[in-house]
Amino acid sequence: MEIFTTIADTQSYLKKLTQQGKSVGFVPTMGALHRGHISLLQQANLENDIVACSIFVNPIQFNKQEDLLKYPRTLNEDIAKLKEVACDVLFAPSVDEMYPEPALERFDFGHLDKVMEGKHRPGHFNGVAIVVKKLFEIVNPNRAYFGLKDFQQLKIIQTMVSTLKLNVQIVPCPTLRENDGLAMSSRNIRLSKHERSVAPAIYRVLNGIKEKAGRISPKNAEEWGISQLNKFDGMNVEYLSIVGADDLLPISEWDEKKSVVVCTAVNLGAVRLIDNLILNHHIEE
Repeated sequence: MEIFTTIADTQSYLKKLTQQGKSVGFVPTMGALHRGHISLLQQANLENDIVACSIFVNPIQFNKQEDLLKYPRTLNEDIAKLKEVACDVLFAPSVDEMYPEPALERFDFGHLDKVMEGKHRPGHFNGVAIVVKKLFEIVNPNRAYFGLKDFQQLKIIQTMVSTLKLNVQIVPCPTLRENDGLAMSSRNIRLSKHERSVAPAIYRVLNGIKEKAGRISPKNAEEWGISQLNKFDGMNVEYLSIVGADDLLPISEWDEKKSVVVCTAVNLGAVRLIDNLILNHHIEE
C-alpha cells in the first residue's frame, strides 16, 4: 500500500494509474476504521482496479470544538487494517495540507441541509461537501463508496455530484451492524459499558416503527419512537423523523408508492449516535 500525505504526490501517483486505463474506487473516511468501513473498501475492491482510501478528520464539519478534539484518531491501527483489506493507496493529509487558506466555499442544497442533522448541526453539511469535493478533485475516482448509515449525508453528496456534474459514480452501501443491531460507528468506542448495553435499543425502536408503519399515523409513530427511546437511562432523542427517502421532507400520511425512511439522532451520555431504517421496499438497504 502506498501512503501519501501531500496532494501533489497523491495526484501524481494516481494519474499514472488512470492513464494506464485503471479504474479507481474511493472510500473517504475520518479514520477509526471499523468493519463498516472495511465493507466499503471490499465493495470498491470488487468493482475497481485500484482502491484508494483517505483518512482526514475534517475540522470544518464539526460544530463543537470539543467533538473535534474527542474524535478518535488511530492512524497506525487504521493502516494495519487497510493493508489487510488490500487497499492500494492511502491519502492521510494534515489540516494545513487540505486547507492552506480558509475554506470559504458555500453550497446551496435547498432544504436538504436544513432538516434533521442540518437543523441541529448548522454548517455541518457545507463542511462535508467542501472536503468531499476537494477529495474527489485530488483522487479523481471512477466510483466513491458511502454507507447508508449516514443517509442524509449520502443525499447531500449525491446532490452535489449531480449539481456540479462531477464525473464520479456514488455507490451507496448497506449499514453494517453489530450482532445486537447497533449500527457500526467510530463513535461507539467512546460508549461506556452501560451505554453500550443500552445503545441497541435504537435499532429495536426503529424496527418497531417499521412494524407500525401503515397502522398508525407517521406523527404518532414518531412520538411513540421518541417516548420509547427516552425511557432508557442516559438516552435523549435529539430528533426522530419519518421522511421521504428522496426529498427528506416529513410525511403526513403513508403512501405505498413513496420511499420512506426513519432517521434519528440520539445522545447517549456524551456520545451522539445516528441511525436510520428504510420503511418500505423501494430502496435496497
